[in-house]
Formats: sequence, C-alpha cells, structure tokens
Amino acid sequence: MTPKPVIIAVDGRSGAGKTTLAVELAARLREHHKVSLFHLEDIYPGWNGLAAGIDRYVATVLAPLSQGLAAEWTSWDWERHYDGATNVTLPAEVVIVEGVGAAAHSARPLLDAVVWVESPGEDRRRRALSRDGSTYEPHWDGWAAQEEEWLRSDAVIDAADVRVENPADGSAPADVLRALMYLPSMAAIISPELGARDGLQLRAERIAAAPDAALLFEALYGRSTNAVWLDSSNASALPESPQAAARSRFSILADDAGTFGQSVLHRAGATQVTAGSATVRTTGPFFRWLDSVWGRQAVRAPRGYDGQFTLGWLGYLGYELKRETGGNDVSSPTPDAALLFAGRAVVVDHRERTVWLLALDAPDADAWLREARTAVEVAAGAGGDAAVERSQRTVPEFVSRDSATDYKRKIAAAQHRISEGDTYEVCLTTTLEAPAGGLDSWQSYLDLRRRNPAPFGSYLRFGELAVASTSPERFLRIHSDGGMRAEPIKGTRGRSADTAEDATLKHQLETSLKDRAENIMIVDLLRNDLSHFAVPGSVSVSRLCAIETYATVHQMVSTVDAHLRPGAPRAEAVAAAFPAGSMTGAPKISTMDILDGLEDGPRGIYSGAIGYFSLNAATDLAVVIRTLVINPDGDGGRTLSLGVGGAITADSTADDEYEEIRTKAFGVLSTLGAVFPD
Repeated sequence: MTPKPVIIAVDGRSGAGKTTLAVELAARLREHHKVSLFHLEDIYPGWNGLAAGIDRYVATVLAPLSQGLAAEWTSWDWERHYDGATNVTLPAEVVIVEGVGAAAHSARPLLDAVVWVESPGEDRRRRALSRDGSTYEPHWDGWAAQEEEWLRSDAVIDAADVRVENPADGSAPADVLRALMYLPSMAAIISPELGARDGLQLRAERIAAAPDAALLFEALYGRSTNAVWLDSSNASALPESPQAAARSRFSILADDAGTFGQSVLHRAGATQVTAGSATVRTTGPFFRWLDSVWGRQAVRAPRGYDGQFTLGWLGYLGYELKRETGGNDVSSPTPDAALLFAGRAVVVDHRERTVWLLALDAPDADAWLREARTAVEVAAGAGGDAAVERSQRTVPEFVSRDSATDYKRKIAAAQHRISEGDTYEVCLTTTLEAPAGGLDSWQSYLDLRRRNPAPFGSYLRFGELAVASTSPERFLRIHSDGGMRAEPIKGTRGRSADTAEDATLKHQLETSLKDRAENIMIVDLLRNDLSHFAVPGSVSVSRLCAIETYATVHQMVSTVDAHLRPGAPRAEAVAAAFPAGSMTGAPKISTMDILDGLEDGPRGIYSGAIGYFSLNAATDLAVVIRTLVINPDGDGGRTLSLGVGGAITADSTADDEYEEIRTKAFGVLSTLGAVFPD
C-alpha cells in the first residue's frame, strides 16, 4: 500500500472540455509527481448509465485509490454494450479522476479538490460530437437529461473548490494549476509548483516622459474589467510641505490581465481568487490568506528605480475586516477586500518626469511592453491635462443615514461613554447615499481629482464596483527594508477664497487644543499598533501636529515611524494596525464596539485602506476617506455612497462636529453638483 494520495476530481457536463483539461493538468503535475488518471467514461454501463456509473466508480475505483490501494474495476464495452475487461488503476502521489459525476455527493468525502468545468451549451455539444462523431449524436439529448437530473439532486457545482469557464484556448490547465495552489489541501503536494514563484524575473523599461496619466489609464485599462490607478494627483501642488510632496511622487496604473494576472474578493471569511478562466474559493481569515501570498521578497527593484512597488497586489481592504483584528462581525454590501494581482504595470515618477514599465517575464511580456510604450508616447504627446472636463449629467440627491438631530444625539451618546471611562475618543461616522443612476464613475473621478487633488487619490474598478477616492491620509507604509510609517490626520478646517481668512482658519487649527488632543491620542494609539512587530526602541514620532494644506481643507498631520522586526510576518503587522486608529478612536477595540452600537450600518470600503502589497514585501496604504463608492444594489440599479465622520472627545461641541462632517463632504459633493442633505 502506498501513502494516501491527493485526489483531484475534474467534473462538468459533457463537452465542457474535462478530458483535455485533466490530461493537460496531469502532464504538468508529472513534472514533479507520479500521477494516475482515471476517466469515468470507461466505467459508465451504457448510454443511460450515469447513476450506475457513479456508484461503480465510487465503490471500485475511488474507495481503494483513496486508501493508497490499487483499484480493480470492470470497463464497459461500448461496441458490445456489455461489461468488458477488468482493469487496474494504480495509486500515485496525485490521482486525477475525470468525467461527469467524478465529484458526486458520494465521492466528495474521498476527494481533496473538486474542479467544475463549464462551457456554453452549444459549444459543449459541438465539442462532444466532433470528438465522438455520430456514435454520440443519437444519445446526446438522453445523456444531457441524465446530467440535469443528477445536478438537480446534487449540489456539486456549489461544492466545487475551483470553477472553470473553459475558453478552449489552451489556457485552462495553467489557470487551474494556479487556482489549486490556494487550496490548503493542495499546498503540500504542489509545493514544487509553488516554488516556481521564487524564479520570477522582473523586466523594466525607463522612459523619459511625463504623460497625461488619465489618458494613459484610459488607453491601457479603459476596457479592463478590473483595474487600479493609485494616483498621486497633487504631485506638484505642495511646495511648502516636502513630506506631503514625497507622498505624491509615484502613480501606479495596472490591471489583472496577462500571464500572471489574478483577482481576489473576500467576504466574511470566504476568499475567492480568479486566475484567468479559473476561480477558487477558500475559507479562513483574510489576513491569513494575505500572509500566504505576500510578505517575502520575491523580486528586486530595477537599478535606478526609486519606487517601492515592484508588481504585486493592488486594491482595497474594507473596514469590516475589523472582525479579524478585535472588532465585531458586521456584514457589508461591498466585498470586505478586493485586490488584483498585476504581473505588469506602469509607474509614473512625477518628480523625475519618467515612466517605468514593469513586467514579470512571460511569453506575453514583449507584446505588452510594446503596447505600453506606445501608450506612454501618445499620452505624453497630448500635453498638459488633456482629459477635457465634461459637465456632470447626473446630479445625485443624497440622503443621510443620520439626520442632523440624530447625529448630534449620537455625539452626546459618545460623550456619555467617554464620561463613563469606556473610551477617550470616538470617531463617529455616517453615510450619505443616492441612486447612482447614469453617473459615470470614471468621469466623476476625473472631476474629483481636478477639484481636490490628493497624494493618495485612487480609482478602482472591480467589475461593476467602482471606487473614486481623493484621500490625503496615509494609513501605513512598510518599505522593503522594514521601515514603517503611519501619518494620521486628526483636525480639519475648510479653506477660504479670502487669503486673510484662509490664514486665520489655518492658525485656528494650528493652535486648537482640542484638535491637538485628538491628534495626540491617535498618535499614541498608532505607536502602540506599530510596536507589536517593531524593533524595540525603534518607534518614534518624527512630526507632531503639523499643518498641511490641500485644495479644500487644512489638516493636522503627525508622523509615526518604526522599523519592522526582521522575519516578522508583514501581513500580521498590517492587521495589528487595522483599521486605522484615526477612523476608530482610542482605545481601538472597545471604541469599535461602541461605534457598532452607535452607527446604524456598516461602513464598507469607507474607513478601510487602499494601496498595494508589492512583490518586494513593501506596502503603502491610504485611509479611505473623501471617497465615492458605486456599487450594484442587487435590483439592477447602482448605489452611490460617501462616508463622512469626525472625532468626538469630551470637549466636542455638537454643532461644531456636525459642521466638520459637512466641511469634509464639501469637496466631493460640490464636484458632483450635489449638496449635503438636510
């Protein structure tokens, strides 16, 4: 008896391409493993024998193989329509069973992974008949009826670990292999394939150009289902603040196309990764999943490149991931996290007026580099901000989750909890919502970045979900060498067109004892968050309560630095600081619990983080504020939402706090032509 094998079932309706997929998958796995392959079509007892064939397969093939024993089974003689010869299938490290019913309910307890293959009905019929000719044609309808009858009583599709929309272009085997790598049951057996990640080679080209980034994004990613633009849209607007200017040096543009492209959505403990035509689902905490795919240095930055992003994952982490970091479990209408893996990307260096094209070496890398080079040249030749401002066709009519009276009542409730000693500071938020109607998320973002440029602007598109953010606040940066930085914002004043009045507003913020107290409390919280994985003694505050000026607001900003302990798990270091203390209050965990009782609904993407997790183990994440989210509402429409909030302390005045959230919302709402709801 050999050791218990890993068994993969490749199931699906007839003609979906299961056989070709299984054969190709076996060939790839044989590079490192002994593999046995069994086809269920060899055991079905006739054209009406699906149910009986499944029973035979489970009893005589799957049961012994799952124990590491040889399987003796009786074949079916399709010419004589009778039982044929006795055959033997030997066990191996990996066993692949393929055919309709391979993952039937009675088989699933014996399987390590289930792959369900799907294709359109007409394609399936054409493929099946072209393969088996006239022999199959008279029986197609009858066999298909058996398949549907079986599927009505067996939830095999829902139980599949990997689902494949088979394009029949030869890409499915590689996609399935990438998807299988995410299954814990497969991790050990596919370790040689996982080890191939260590051999990633980064190709890079430097172009001396300053392209219009909006035109460049439209040219390269305007039609991409999933795409991300991390947009430092105020790169030249902060001459008085060198640190703020440094945050605005690089912009990153990418999608999930190409050989290495993938995307991931996480909801309430379930992670779905899509790799080309294959989608895999696993369960478990998101940050544990993140730790499995990020945190070690897989590539090195090219010579002369000062950026920290060297390809990797980009997207957002939603606020409700707090369930994994000490908060309560609250469900959200948006995914708790959405990321794409970019195996190629464009990085714009605004300071040096250069563009870097980055691509992992792959068969399609040369073609993409040519395409990207041309797009950069065209966008650079456009001159200036070539994206023409268009009038906003839809003016959203927002309603607030809280009326002014309700919000002020919640302020009083928060202050009561402060007086009871349950918390020191409560970052109370509310949500404005409107039907999105025909609002164009892309055009809305272009309008936002013109009116309110920010160092952490971003435009994210994940299918029908769109995020348009003009955030000024860094949540957490971890450099490849382990340097850590958080830059919390607490304290806001609106701008004035009158120079003297604007200076007065700035001075009021700078000298406000209340705002300084809020900021310092969050600084203390972040010092604690970073210390969990920092080198002892490395945590410092290099800037305290500095004032930075943006297009529509003045903000009070501090800087907390630390150095990550060598070998510390980087995903856990991110989790230790998540969500941003500037969006919760202090102490964090008890205050999040208070907020769940005060706020009448989830925050979703708002209050989370947007940024990247790079292949060189670096990350840079912004706090999700000043952000529009457009999300399908489930009824064929779309909902537009904007989160706003402010820090409540014992000294807060309800009228002032309510006016502050109106000030924070103004830059976004006014761009849309909308007003804060009464």
